[in-house]
Amino acid sequence: MLIAFVTILGVLHLSTVSMNGQTGQLTAWGHPNLEGIWLDVYATPFERTPELGNREFTTPEERAARDQALRNSAGRDRRGPAGSPQDVSGAYNAVYTSVKPTGPRTSLVVDPPNGRIPSLTKEARRANENKRAWRVMLMRNTPTCEQGAAACEGGHYGTPSVRRFSVPPFYNTLRMNRHDGPEDQSLGDRCMLGTTPDFNGFRRITQGEDSLSIGYDTGQGQGYQRIVYLNGNHPSSRVHLRHGDSRGSWQGNTLVVETTNFSQKFPFRGSSTNLKLTERYSRIDAETLSYEVTVEDRTVWTAPWTVRQELKRQNEQQNRIYYEPRCHEGNYGLAAMFIGARLREEEFSAGRGPDPFSLDTTTGGGGAR
Repeated sequence: MLIAFVTILGVLHLSTVSMNGQTGQLTAWGHPNLEGIWLDVYATPFERTPELGNREFTTPEERAARDQALRNSAGRDRRGPAGSPQDVSGAYNAVYTSVKPTGPRTSLVVDPPNGRIPSLTKEARRANENKRAWRVMLMRNTPTCEQGAAACEGGHYGTPSVRRFSVPPFYNTLRMNRHDGPEDQSLGDRCMLGTTPDFNGFRRITQGEDSLSIGYDTGQGQGYQRIVYLNGNHPSSRVHLRHGDSRGSWQGNTLVVETTNFSQKFPFRGSSTNLKLTERYSRIDAETLSYEVTVEDRTVWTAPWTVRQELKRQNEQQNRIYYEPRCHEGNYGLAAMFIGARLREEEFSAGRGPDPFSLDTTTGGGGAR
């Protein structure tokens, strides 16, 4: 997929003509021109707070109050004493965590009208409970469970479980209190956090006659590339891809993209292989791209739901984005987790340290070091 993306960038020479009576341009193939770097420039809650009901937009006073609160809250940017771990983490977040102004909408979710994701199915709730029980099991001998902390909810304090070395009965995508290999770690730890759809990063759209390339720069170098084909059919349902298989068509001036065939190893908010996305891209004006996606997975949510964004064009000279994911290069944190785990095991075997399974090295609660 990356080779196809680079090829499109290298060979495309986009010709444009004016769109009759409309803002924007057409490509040489007569399609509306969606090319450029696009970004949601606002901070908008994903779901709407219940007290706002069906109110879709904020007032100017509410936006001003929230912006003021963000300016006055150090949050993750707070620095600790010089040279301390808190000082290092605060400095990191002060650089890499941006703060956007409050947007006009009360939520990114616009359907259902209450701006909230529909409830989970019984099947999805049961699957989540089983996954949580497994992760809590790995912390049973830690102070987190001894103290009854929230991270141990549903579990109890006791001796390490006999299952602590077993293969999980599911594909793990979150952190576990075990560090025997990459798949014990979260997708973020593995530099594989980017999922489709993405609502946070830059989107770089490049168009061709029968396909589009969309490069995402998101998650501190955890970006990815998608190819949207404007012809053909989805592959067999037995074929599962990280970002699914995307097939697009033009409906008037709107590009409609249907994506299916997702892999269970890269779920979007807990979705399954049955996930189907229906995306709509359309130019509002020279600087604005309307984006809407309907999310449907009947095995996870009781009804479909829709997110809407208005993306703003970004200066291409000031935003020369690296399109290959960069997180993997220099991801020393992942290796350090495994090195630290092996050292703790050696210390315990030599009688110089505690049982590694008596430490919470995942949530940071009581005993992490």
